[in-house]
Amino acid sequence: MLHLVNKSPFERDSLNSCLRLSKAGSVILLIEDGVYAAMKGTVESTKIEGAVADRSVYVLGPDLKARGIEEDRIIDGVSVVDYGGFVDLAVDNGAVQSWL
Repeated sequence: MLHLVNKSPFERDSLNSCLRLSKAGSVILLIEDGVYAAMKGTVESTKIEGAVADRSVYVLGPDLKARGIEEDRIIDGVSVVDYGGFVDLAVDNGAVQSWL
């Protein structure tokens, strides 16, 4: 299943809910303000660092760019995808769960 997180972990609990309820082997894509969760060195970093151990975590590159976040500030193990990659993830995973 593809899990979409579009809210900042600094403002909403969406990421925590996603990580608590998603299963090992799931795919998580951070989009819109959710991309802030992928940044190294924040109080939320350990959550994503733990998630990459048993889930595939992606972040949408255009949303990083729109927020002025450079790719070198992204947590190791998180992959950056473009819109085409977003579509591929949706197609490859069938079911999509959005965490609001």
